[in-house]
Amino acid sequence: MEEKDVQRLLDMLYGMIDEAKGAAFSSEKCVINRDEALDLLDEIRGKLPLEMKKAKELIAARNDYVAGAKSEAEKILKQAELDARTIVSESEIIQQSRRKAGEIIRRAEERSRELYHVANAYTEDALKRTEEAIQAALDEARQAREQFRATSQEQMRASREAQNKPAEDATDAQ
Repeated sequence: MEEKDVQRLLDMLYGMIDEAKGAAFSSEKCVINRDEALDLLDEIRGKLPLEMKKAKELIAARNDYVAGAKSEAEKILKQAELDARTIVSESEIIQQSRRKAGEIIRRAEERSRELYHVANAYTEDALKRTEEAIQAALDEARQAREQFRATSQEQMRASREAQNKPAEDATDAQ
């Protein structure tokens, strides 16, 4: 899931909660504690960009490291080739330089793969935690809706009983 999709979904959920209205005696409407829900969403919103920023920084650091290592390896290779031309045992030195440059490139590529895997794991974990936080917020909203329905039904039953009681009292008085 891309960052923009997550942000859009958070904005939609935020808007729905922000515009929620309570309707008395209606089982289809719910009343939630808007401040708590919005605070939770604000917290999720605050953490998501931070997690994404950290993941992007890891990827950028990995790319910088690989580029630097390749550049360094190319410089070493060029210098080795120049030095090899000036020395009598030219072919031996060039072979050694190429092996050394190849080893440096191999190590840089290996390190690049390691950093790539670490960055991917970190990003996956950050997105998983974000998804869990969003699911917890959704579960909390569902629970609040169920509590509201139960309370509303209880109030309606009590209201009906209160209305019926004066009629029974009047019948008993006669």
